[in-house]
Amino acid sequence: MEVDVPSVYPEDPIEKVLSTMRDYELPGVPVINEGGRCVGIITEADLVLSDEGEDFHLPHYFELFGGVVFLERWSHFEERARKAFASLAEDMMTPDPITIEPDATVREAAHIIAGRKHNRLPVIEHGRLVGVVTRVDVLDGLAADGE
Repeated sequence: MEVDVPSVYPEDPIEKVLSTMRDYELPGVPVINEGGRCVGIITEADLVLSDEGEDFHLPHYFELFGGVVFLERWSHFEERARKAFASLAEDMMTPDPITIEPDATVREAAHIIAGRKHNRLPVIEHGRLVGVVTRVDVLDGLAADGE
């Protein structure tokens, strides 16, 4: 587990998020509130619209009996629009991220990271951010168990 992890606040501008990630060479950064509670996470995936986002458009729809029927979930469009036009960390972050407790085993962390396809997990103790476990940390831990 990495401790003293760089983090950002919800009200920080996206420029601060980007500079934090760049300065520390991080693929993601936890978002904490003033009390140190982890309220979100911003990863490289949040910063780049996926290939389907290359042509950012309103959801497809058709008109029926004077109404509009959307062929895609409107909430999906709203989420993409929020992130595309974000100016603050809270607009860009994924709220309520998947976390792990400090006393979790390496195998538990490996299961979550592999199952959720995450590269890093915030480590939370009593709601407060105390560190981050990365994919490399898990691989190191699993290799040590095998020795």
